[in-house]
Amino acid sequence: MTDLSELDRGAAPGAADPVKVLLHRHRELCERAVDPLEIAAGLEAHGITDRTAARFRHRDVFSLAEELYARVPRGADTAADASAAPAREGDRRRSVAVLLLPLLPGTLCAAALIALARTHGQNRLYAAAAGVVAVALALRAALRRGPLALPDAVASRSATGSWICWLLVYAVLGDGLLRTAVAGGPDGLPDGTAGGDWPVALAPLLALTLAVAPATWTAGLFLTHARRKLAASRGLEDFAASVRPVLLGAVALFLGALAALVALCAPFLDAGPVSPAVLALGVLLFVARLLTVHGFTRAPRVILMLTAVAQVLAPATVFAARLPGCAALSAPVEALTAASGPSAVPVLTCGAGALTLLVHASRTLARASAHLRPEQAR
Repeated sequence: MTDLSELDRGAAPGAADPVKVLLHRHRELCERAVDPLEIAAGLEAHGITDRTAARFRHRDVFSLAEELYARVPRGADTAADASAAPAREGDRRRSVAVLLLPLLPGTLCAAALIALARTHGQNRLYAAAAGVVAVALALRAALRRGPLALPDAVASRSATGSWICWLLVYAVLGDGLLRTAVAGGPDGLPDGTAGGDWPVALAPLLALTLAVAPATWTAGLFLTHARRKLAASRGLEDFAASVRPVLLGAVALFLGALAALVALCAPFLDAGPVSPAVLALGVLLFVARLLTVHGFTRAPRVILMLTAVAQVLAPATVFAARLPGCAALSAPVEALTAASGPSAVPVLTCGAGALTLLVHASRTLARASAHLRPEQAR
Protein backbone atom coordinates (compact mmCIF):
# COMPACT_ATOMS: atom_id res chain seq x y z
CA MET A 1 0.00 0.00 0.00
CA THR A 2 1.31 3.43 -0.94
CA ASP A 3 2.23 5.73 1.95
CA LEU A 4 -0.21 8.60 1.34
CA SER A 5 1.58 10.82 3.81
CA GLU A 6 4.69 10.68 1.62
CA LEU A 7 2.56 11.40 -1.42
CA ASP A 8 1.10 14.41 0.33
CA ARG A 9 4.62 15.70 1.00
CA GLY A 10 5.44 15.12 -2.66
CA ALA A 11 2.33 17.08 -3.65
CA ALA A 12 3.02 19.96 -1.31
CA PRO A 13 2.84 23.48 -2.73
CA GLY A 14 6.60 23.71 -2.70
CA ALA A 15 7.05 20.69 -4.94
CA ALA A 16 8.03 21.64 -8.49
CA ASP A 17 6.35 18.64 -10.14
CA PRO A 18 4.15 16.63 -7.75
CA VAL A 19 2.96 14.26 -10.48
CA LYS A 20 6.56 13.24 -11.16
CA VAL A 21 6.80 11.85 -7.63
CA LEU A 22 3.72 9.74 -8.21
CA LEU A 23 5.00 8.57 -11.60
CA HIS A 24 8.24 7.43 -10.02
CA ARG A 25 6.41 5.40 -7.38
CA HIS A 26 4.06 3.74 -9.88
CA ARG A 27 6.27 3.57 -12.97
CA GLU A 28 5.73 -0.18 -13.45
CA LEU A 29 1.96 0.25 -13.35
CA CYS A 30 2.07 3.14 -15.81
CA GLU A 31 4.38 1.33 -18.22
CA ARG A 32 2.28 -1.83 -18.30
CA ALA A 33 -1.07 -0.10 -18.67
CA VAL A 34 -2.70 -0.27 -22.08
CA ASP A 35 -4.83 2.82 -21.39
CA PRO A 36 -5.33 5.47 -18.69
CA LEU A 37 -8.24 3.50 -17.23
CA GLU A 38 -5.93 0.78 -15.96
CA ILE A 39 -3.74 3.40 -14.31
CA ALA A 40 -6.81 4.91 -12.63
CA ALA A 41 -7.89 1.51 -11.34
CA GLY A 42 -4.37 0.77 -10.14
CA LEU A 43 -4.14 4.08 -8.31
CA GLU A 44 -7.42 3.36 -6.55
CA ALA A 45 -6.09 -0.06 -5.56
CA HIS A 46 -3.17 1.74 -3.90
CA GLY A 47 -5.51 3.96 -1.89
CA ILE A 48 -5.49 7.09 -4.05
CA THR A 49 -8.93 8.73 -4.19
CA ASP A 50 -10.37 11.76 -5.97
CA ARG A 51 -9.54 13.82 -2.90
CA THR A 52 -5.92 12.70 -3.08
CA ALA A 53 -5.85 13.54 -6.81
CA ALA A 54 -6.86 17.10 -5.96
CA ARG A 55 -3.57 17.46 -4.07
CA PHE A 56 -1.84 16.65 -7.35
CA ARG A 57 -3.75 19.50 -9.03
CA HIS A 58 -6.26 17.22 -10.78
CA ARG A 59 -10.03 17.12 -10.41
CA ASP A 60 -10.17 13.31 -10.07
CA VAL A 61 -8.18 10.08 -10.34
CA PHE A 62 -9.10 9.64 -14.01
CA SER A 63 -7.61 13.00 -14.96
CA LEU A 64 -4.48 12.22 -12.98
CA ALA A 65 -4.20 8.84 -14.69
CA GLU A 66 -4.43 10.46 -18.11
CA GLU A 67 -1.43 12.66 -17.34
CA LEU A 68 0.56 9.71 -15.97
CA TYR A 69 -0.25 7.70 -19.08
CA ALA A 70 0.81 10.55 -21.35
CA ARG A 71 4.11 11.00 -19.56
CA VAL A 72 5.28 7.40 -19.96
CA PRO A 73 7.22 6.83 -23.24
CA ARG A 74 5.87 3.94 -25.35
CA GLY A 75 8.49 2.86 -27.86
CA ALA A 76 6.78 -0.45 -28.60
CA ASP A 77 3.73 1.10 -30.28
CA THR A 78 5.04 0.41 -33.80
CA ALA A 79 5.69 -3.26 -33.09
CA ALA A 80 2.27 -3.56 -31.49
CA ASP A 81 0.61 -2.12 -34.60
CA ALA A 82 2.48 -4.58 -36.82
CA SER A 83 1.16 -7.54 -34.82
CA ALA A 84 -2.38 -6.17 -34.52
CA ALA A 85 -3.83 -8.26 -37.36
CA PRO A 86 -2.63 -11.67 -36.08
CA ALA A 87 -3.77 -10.67 -32.58
CA ARG A 88 -7.24 -9.86 -33.86
CA GLU A 89 -7.41 -13.22 -35.63
CA GLY A 90 -6.43 -14.98 -32.40
CA ASP A 91 -9.04 -12.97 -30.50
CA ARG A 92 -11.73 -14.12 -32.93
CA ARG A 93 -10.76 -17.76 -32.44
CA ARG A 94 -10.80 -17.35 -28.68
CA SER A 95 -14.20 -15.67 -28.88
CA VAL A 96 -15.63 -18.66 -30.75
CA ALA A 97 -14.19 -21.00 -28.12
CA VAL A 98 -15.61 -18.90 -25.30
CA LEU A 99 -19.00 -18.87 -27.03
CA LEU A 100 -19.26 -22.61 -27.68
CA LEU A 101 -17.21 -24.28 -24.94
CA PRO A 102 -19.66 -23.41 -22.09
CA LEU A 103 -22.30 -25.47 -23.90
CA LEU A 104 -20.25 -28.64 -23.45
CA PRO A 105 -20.98 -29.42 -19.75
CA GLY A 106 -24.74 -29.27 -20.19
CA THR A 107 -24.60 -31.31 -23.40
CA LEU A 108 -22.53 -34.06 -21.79
CA CYS A 109 -24.73 -34.04 -18.68
CA ALA A 110 -27.84 -34.51 -20.84
CA ALA A 111 -26.11 -37.37 -22.69
CA ALA A 112 -25.14 -38.97 -19.38
CA LEU A 113 -28.71 -38.79 -18.08
CA ILE A 114 -30.00 -40.38 -21.27
CA ALA A 115 -27.47 -43.18 -20.79
CA LEU A 116 -28.63 -43.63 -17.19
CA ALA A 117 -32.25 -43.91 -18.31
CA ARG A 118 -31.39 -46.67 -20.81
CA THR A 119 -29.14 -48.80 -18.61
CA HIS A 120 -29.78 -51.05 -15.62
CA GLY A 121 -27.84 -52.75 -12.86
CA GLN A 122 -24.07 -52.53 -13.00
CA ASN A 123 -24.12 -50.87 -16.41
CA ARG A 124 -25.94 -47.94 -14.85
CA LEU A 125 -23.14 -47.57 -12.32
CA TYR A 126 -20.57 -47.48 -15.12
CA ALA A 127 -22.65 -44.94 -17.05
CA ALA A 128 -22.95 -42.74 -13.96
CA ALA A 129 -19.19 -42.85 -13.31
CA ALA A 130 -18.37 -42.07 -16.93
CA GLY A 131 -20.89 -39.22 -16.94
CA VAL A 132 -19.44 -37.66 -13.78
CA VAL A 133 -15.91 -37.76 -15.19
CA ALA A 134 -16.97 -36.36 -18.56
CA VAL A 135 -18.99 -33.50 -17.05
CA ALA A 136 -16.21 -32.66 -14.58
CA LEU A 137 -13.64 -32.44 -17.39
CA ALA A 138 -16.01 -30.36 -19.50
CA LEU A 139 -16.61 -27.97 -16.60
CA ARG A 140 -12.90 -27.61 -16.04
CA ALA A 141 -12.33 -26.84 -19.71
CA ALA A 142 -15.23 -24.36 -19.87
CA LEU A 143 -14.13 -22.48 -16.76
CA ARG A 144 -10.49 -22.19 -17.81
CA ARG A 145 -11.33 -19.77 -20.63
CA GLY A 146 -13.45 -16.70 -20.96
CA PRO A 147 -14.79 -14.26 -18.39
CA LEU A 148 -15.21 -16.92 -15.68
CA ALA A 149 -11.61 -18.14 -15.92
CA LEU A 150 -9.47 -17.63 -12.84
CA PRO A 151 -6.12 -15.84 -13.25
CA ASP A 152 -3.13 -17.85 -12.05
CA ALA A 153 -2.57 -15.56 -9.08
CA VAL A 154 -6.19 -15.99 -7.98
CA ALA A 155 -6.45 -19.72 -8.64
CA SER A 156 -3.72 -20.43 -6.09
CA ARG A 157 -5.77 -18.66 -3.39
CA SER A 158 -9.17 -20.04 -4.32
CA ALA A 159 -9.97 -23.28 -2.51
CA THR A 160 -13.70 -23.56 -3.09
CA GLY A 161 -13.86 -26.67 -5.26
CA SER A 162 -14.57 -29.11 -2.44
CA TRP A 163 -17.37 -26.94 -1.01
CA ILE A 164 -18.97 -26.54 -4.43
CA CYS A 165 -18.91 -30.33 -4.84
CA TRP A 166 -20.68 -30.72 -1.50
CA LEU A 167 -23.36 -28.26 -2.58
CA LEU A 168 -23.88 -30.06 -5.89
CA VAL A 169 -24.07 -33.45 -4.17
CA TYR A 170 -26.66 -32.08 -1.76
CA ALA A 171 -28.67 -30.67 -4.67
CA VAL A 172 -28.85 -34.21 -6.09
CA LEU A 173 -29.16 -36.31 -2.92
CA GLY A 174 -29.85 -33.97 -0.01
CA ASP A 175 -33.59 -33.38 -0.23
CA GLY A 176 -34.31 -37.08 -0.73
CA LEU A 177 -32.07 -38.05 2.17
CA LEU A 178 -33.63 -35.49 4.49
CA ARG A 179 -37.19 -36.50 3.62
CA THR A 180 -36.36 -40.17 4.13
CA ALA A 181 -34.45 -39.50 7.34
CA VAL A 182 -37.36 -37.61 8.88
CA ALA A 183 -39.60 -40.57 7.98
CA GLY A 184 -37.25 -43.01 9.73
CA GLY A 185 -35.07 -44.22 6.85
CA PRO A 186 -33.21 -44.73 4.67
CA ASP A 187 -32.99 -48.47 4.48
CA GLY A 188 -30.59 -48.59 1.55
CA LEU A 189 -28.36 -46.63 -0.79
CA PRO A 190 -29.72 -44.48 -3.63
CA ASP A 191 -30.44 -46.40 -6.82
CA GLY A 192 -30.35 -43.39 -9.16
CA THR A 193 -34.12 -43.03 -9.42
CA ALA A 194 -36.59 -40.53 -8.03
CA GLY A 195 -38.90 -43.23 -6.69
CA GLY A 196 -36.43 -45.30 -4.69
CA ASP A 197 -35.93 -45.53 -0.96
CA TRP A 198 -33.43 -42.68 -1.22
CA PRO A 199 -34.80 -40.41 -4.01
CA VAL A 200 -32.33 -38.75 -6.38
CA ALA A 201 -33.03 -35.38 -8.05
CA LEU A 202 -31.23 -35.07 -11.38
CA ALA A 203 -33.07 -32.01 -12.73
CA PRO A 204 -30.99 -29.56 -10.61
CA LEU A 205 -27.74 -31.04 -11.87
CA LEU A 206 -28.82 -30.82 -15.51
CA ALA A 207 -30.10 -27.27 -15.10
CA LEU A 208 -26.90 -26.10 -13.36
CA THR A 209 -24.60 -27.61 -15.98
CA LEU A 210 -26.70 -26.10 -18.75
CA ALA A 211 -26.49 -22.78 -16.88
CA VAL A 212 -22.72 -22.67 -17.35
CA ALA A 213 -23.33 -21.16 -20.79
CA PRO A 214 -25.58 -18.26 -19.71
CA ALA A 215 -23.36 -17.69 -16.68
CA THR A 216 -20.31 -17.29 -18.93
CA TRP A 217 -22.10 -15.05 -21.40
CA THR A 218 -23.68 -12.94 -18.64
CA ALA A 219 -20.33 -12.51 -16.91
CA GLY A 220 -18.87 -11.39 -20.24
CA LEU A 221 -21.63 -8.80 -20.62
CA PHE A 222 -21.00 -7.54 -17.11
CA LEU A 223 -17.26 -7.18 -17.70
CA THR A 224 -17.82 -5.40 -21.03
CA HIS A 225 -20.36 -2.95 -19.65
CA ALA A 226 -18.28 -2.33 -16.52
CA ARG A 227 -15.34 -1.48 -18.74
CA ARG A 228 -17.48 0.93 -20.73
CA LYS A 229 -18.72 2.55 -17.53
CA LEU A 230 -15.12 2.90 -16.44
CA ALA A 231 -14.30 4.67 -19.69
CA ALA A 232 -17.29 7.02 -19.41
CA SER A 233 -16.91 7.84 -15.70
CA ARG A 234 -15.05 10.89 -14.48
CA GLY A 235 -14.74 9.89 -10.85
CA LEU A 236 -14.58 6.86 -8.60
CA GLU A 237 -17.96 7.56 -6.98
CA ASP A 238 -19.50 8.11 -10.40
CA PHE A 239 -18.19 4.74 -11.57
CA ALA A 240 -19.44 2.96 -8.44
CA ALA A 241 -22.93 4.41 -8.84
CA SER A 242 -23.11 3.43 -12.51
CA VAL A 243 -21.73 -0.11 -12.24
CA ARG A 244 -23.98 -1.37 -9.42
CA PRO A 245 -27.10 -1.49 -11.63
CA VAL A 246 -25.04 -3.35 -14.23
CA LEU A 247 -24.09 -5.97 -11.64
CA LEU A 248 -27.66 -6.38 -10.41
CA GLY A 249 -28.88 -6.58 -13.99
CA ALA A 250 -26.34 -9.31 -14.78
CA VAL A 251 -27.45 -11.34 -11.75
CA ALA A 252 -31.12 -10.87 -12.68
CA LEU A 253 -30.41 -11.91 -16.28
CA PHE A 254 -28.64 -15.06 -15.13
CA LEU A 255 -31.44 -15.83 -12.67
CA GLY A 256 -34.01 -15.56 -15.44
CA ALA A 257 -31.98 -17.84 -17.71
CA LEU A 258 -31.55 -20.39 -14.93
CA ALA A 259 -35.28 -20.33 -14.13
CA ALA A 260 -36.04 -21.01 -17.80
CA LEU A 261 -33.59 -23.92 -17.87
CA VAL A 262 -35.04 -25.45 -14.69
CA ALA A 263 -38.55 -25.18 -16.10
CA LEU A 264 -37.33 -26.77 -19.35
CA CYS A 265 -35.53 -29.66 -17.64
CA ALA A 266 -38.19 -30.55 -15.07
CA PRO A 267 -40.78 -32.19 -17.40
CA PHE A 268 -38.20 -34.44 -19.06
CA LEU A 269 -37.02 -35.76 -15.68
CA ASP A 270 -40.46 -36.03 -14.07
CA ALA A 271 -39.47 -33.34 -11.60
CA GLY A 272 -41.57 -30.63 -10.04
CA PRO A 273 -41.85 -27.01 -11.22
CA VAL A 274 -39.11 -24.41 -10.89
CA SER A 275 -37.33 -25.06 -7.59
CA PRO A 276 -36.30 -22.00 -5.53
CA ALA A 277 -33.48 -24.13 -4.10
CA VAL A 278 -31.86 -24.56 -7.52
CA LEU A 279 -32.25 -20.86 -8.28
CA ALA A 280 -30.67 -19.90 -4.94
CA LEU A 281 -27.78 -22.32 -5.47
CA GLY A 282 -27.21 -21.09 -9.02
CA VAL A 283 -27.08 -17.43 -7.97
CA LEU A 284 -24.79 -18.31 -5.07
CA LEU A 285 -22.32 -20.06 -7.37
CA PHE A 286 -22.53 -17.32 -10.01
CA VAL A 287 -21.85 -14.42 -7.63
CA ALA A 288 -19.13 -16.39 -5.85
CA ARG A 289 -17.40 -17.01 -9.19
CA LEU A 290 -17.66 -13.35 -10.20
CA LEU A 291 -16.03 -12.28 -6.95
CA THR A 292 -13.31 -14.90 -7.22
CA VAL A 293 -12.50 -13.97 -10.81
CA HIS A 294 -11.95 -10.38 -9.69
CA GLY A 295 -9.57 -11.46 -6.94
CA PHE A 296 -11.94 -11.40 -3.95
CA THR A 297 -11.50 -14.98 -2.78
CA ARG A 298 -12.01 -14.87 0.97
CA ALA A 299 -15.73 -14.04 1.13
CA PRO A 300 -16.77 -16.68 -1.46
CA ARG A 301 -14.67 -19.32 0.27
CA VAL A 302 -16.14 -18.58 3.70
CA ILE A 303 -19.75 -18.33 2.49
CA LEU A 304 -19.56 -21.50 0.40
CA MET A 305 -18.01 -23.35 3.33
CA LEU A 306 -20.70 -22.17 5.78
CA THR A 307 -23.47 -23.00 3.31
CA ALA A 308 -22.16 -26.51 2.71
CA VAL A 309 -21.67 -27.16 6.42
CA ALA A 310 -25.19 -25.93 7.21
CA GLN A 311 -26.69 -28.25 4.61
CA VAL A 312 -24.73 -31.25 5.85
CA LEU A 313 -25.76 -30.53 9.44
CA ALA A 314 -29.47 -30.61 8.56
CA PRO A 315 -29.74 -34.40 7.94
CA ALA A 316 -26.94 -35.02 10.44
CA THR A 317 -29.05 -33.60 13.27
CA VAL A 318 -31.94 -35.87 12.26
CA PHE A 319 -29.71 -38.93 12.50
CA ALA A 320 -28.11 -37.69 15.73
CA ALA A 321 -31.56 -37.31 17.26
CA ARG A 322 -31.94 -41.09 17.17
CA LEU A 323 -29.34 -41.39 19.92
CA PRO A 324 -30.68 -41.67 23.47
CA GLY A 325 -31.41 -38.28 25.00
CA CYS A 326 -30.75 -36.35 21.76
CA ALA A 327 -34.27 -36.13 20.35
CA ALA A 328 -34.33 -32.33 20.64
CA LEU A 329 -31.51 -31.95 18.10
CA SER A 330 -33.75 -32.59 15.13
CA ALA A 331 -36.65 -30.39 16.27
CA PRO A 332 -35.71 -27.29 14.20
CA VAL A 333 -35.08 -29.27 11.00
CA GLU A 334 -38.19 -31.40 11.40
CA ALA A 335 -40.34 -28.32 12.04
CA LEU A 336 -38.91 -26.59 8.97
CA THR A 337 -39.39 -29.70 6.84
CA ALA A 338 -42.93 -30.18 8.03
CA ALA A 339 -43.81 -26.56 7.26
CA SER A 340 -42.11 -26.09 3.87
CA GLY A 341 -40.67 -29.43 2.79
CA PRO A 342 -37.02 -30.57 2.69
CA SER A 343 -36.16 -28.02 -0.01
CA ALA A 344 -36.53 -25.28 2.61
CA VAL A 345 -33.05 -26.12 3.90
CA PRO A 346 -31.17 -25.33 0.66
CA VAL A 347 -33.48 -22.39 -0.05
CA LEU A 348 -32.59 -20.77 3.28
CA THR A 349 -28.89 -21.64 3.30
CA CYS A 350 -28.15 -20.90 -0.36
CA GLY A 351 -30.45 -17.88 -0.38
CA ALA A 352 -28.75 -16.35 2.65
CA GLY A 353 -25.32 -17.05 1.18
CA ALA A 354 -26.25 -15.61 -2.21
CA LEU A 355 -27.71 -12.47 -0.67
CA THR A 356 -24.64 -11.96 1.51
CA LEU A 357 -22.28 -12.33 -1.44
CA LEU A 358 -24.43 -10.07 -3.61
CA VAL A 359 -24.29 -7.29 -1.02
CA HIS A 360 -20.54 -7.80 -0.77
CA ALA A 361 -20.19 -7.78 -4.56
CA SER A 362 -22.18 -4.57 -4.90
CA ARG A 363 -19.47 -2.91 -2.82
CA THR A 364 -16.31 -4.59 -4.04
CA LEU A 365 -17.09 -4.93 -7.76
CA ALA A 366 -18.14 -1.27 -7.83
CA ARG A 367 -14.50 -0.27 -7.36
CA ALA A 368 -12.45 0.62 -10.39
CA SER A 369 -9.57 -1.42 -8.99
CA ALA A 370 -11.73 -4.56 -9.12
CA HIS A 371 -11.60 -4.44 -12.91
CA LEU A 372 -7.83 -4.24 -13.07
CA ARG A 373 -6.07 -7.02 -14.93
CA PRO A 374 -4.17 -9.33 -12.51
CA GLU A 375 -0.77 -8.39 -13.90
CA GLN A 376 -1.65 -4.71 -13.44
CA ALA A 377 -2.66 -5.05 -9.83
CA ARG A 378 0.87 -5.25 -8.51
